[in-house]
Amino acid sequence: MDKKVGLSKINLLKNFLKNSDRKHLLKILKECIILAVVYQSLPKQYFGRYLFKKEITNIKDYLPTKVLGDIKHFFNDKSVVEVLENKLYFNFFYGQFHLDLPKILMYNHLKMFVIGRVAREINTPEAFYDILIELLKTNSIDSIFIKSTYGTYGGEKIYKIFEHQLINERSKIDSLYTEIIKSGYLFQETIKQHPEMNKLNPSCMNTIRMDTFIDSEGKIEVISAFLRMSIKNSHVDNISSGGCFVYINIKTGKLLADGHRGIKQDAGETIMIHPITKVKFEGFVIPFFAETQELVIKAAGYMPGLRLIGWDIGIGISGPVLIEGNSDYDLTGNDMAAGGYLSNAVFLKAWNEIRPLQ
Repeated sequence: MDKKVGLSKINLLKNFLKNSDRKHLLKILKECIILAVVYQSLPKQYFGRYLFKKEITNIKDYLPTKVLGDIKHFFNDKSVVEVLENKLYFNFFYGQFHLDLPKILMYNHLKMFVIGRVAREINTPEAFYDILIELLKTNSIDSIFIKSTYGTYGGEKIYKIFEHQLINERSKIDSLYTEIIKSGYLFQETIKQHPEMNKLNPSCMNTIRMDTFIDSEGKIEVISAFLRMSIKNSHVDNISSGGCFVYINIKTGKLLADGHRGIKQDAGETIMIHPITKVKFEGFVIPFFAETQELVIKAAGYMPGLRLIGWDIGIGISGPVLIEGNSDYDLTGNDMAAGGYLSNAVFLKAWNEIRPLQ
């Protein structure tokens, strides 16, 4: 978690002790001992996944983080993970199947930049500025979304550049050029978010994290889903960058009541209304939710060597857009969204397949 948005350890403890939704301290101690015995490890999941809250009684259904890590590595073949982990490869691979993906305007490797089929070397910040202007004008857009080809965990190495910044904030563009030419980045057209999703927060793409599993017979199913959004005027929705997440009922496509910012940020206190837009979470209907599930199931089927995947989806004006897939994703959020993975019928298929081998 980002230290800048996290509570100090003292304030974290104070807020936790004052939390009216937590269980009695003796019960907390007892349940921690039970989990330690059952899973033979420190029960870090007890606090990180809010198992201390009164309404959670099925504490054994939430698996330790290490166990979750072993599970995702078991079901995902290392020889093909590059298809997902390299964002450029991801777009090239899934683009051939005519899935709705963010449009790539340009990409680079160090100082070599590719637009369409033309590669050119960009050696100065001034030339970088010119090429950004060219992209905006050619595509009739007012912003460009930029992300690292490799690894964008926690909102790092993700940028959004507006036309007015090119004119008024040249020093930032110069600094961005210095960063970009150190490695590789994708320059994408900004997805126009569905008006209903803008009601939650229009400053960023409010993305759905949805995980799928391919069972031993080849059947593909959605396990769980949650929605991430910024709770400030930020272009990224990541929890570690000051965002929050709300569980989604995958049968109805509606948000549940409580939003969370992560234990280090909220000490167990929930958000029920977006602090900026004042939209109530409970009952909010995600547009095109059935189509979103169809999209990730279709995408999962094109790469059967990756059986347990966390997908990121944005809801555009005309339907869902597949932003990226992750084989090495953080399963803890989906464990929470599922109400404990071991209470989820789809995940139990994965658990029952791997458990005899442990």
